Amino acid sequence: MKVDNVKSQMRKGMLEYCIMLLLHKEPSYASDIIQKLKEAQLIVVEGTLYPLLTRLKNDDLLSYEWVESTQGPPRKYYKLTEQGEVFLGELEISWKELNDTVNHIANK
Repeated sequence: MKVDNVKSQMRKGMLEYCIMLLLHKEPSYASDIIQKLKEAQLIVVEGTLYPLLTRLKNDDLLSYEWVESTQGPPRKYYKLTEQGEVFLGELEISWKELNDTVNHIANK
């Protein structure tokens, strides 16, 4: 087993949670989401992000609206739905429990 494979799987598992955290703060368009993830050292390409955004939207966790831009064509801004906010709350609880478990095991 290679460390890179494990790290990749860990990132995939966290990606949905990280995107929802970003959208909880403010509505964003795809390029902005990618930039914020890069700033956090979580490298994501559009080919990964768009299917995830579509899936979250199809699950009614996200919605979007088109916003005119002065820098080019209109941009699709994603935001959490009410159902998405509830789901994010559940993810936060799961993340805390997982984090506590790993820290407990690591510090034993």
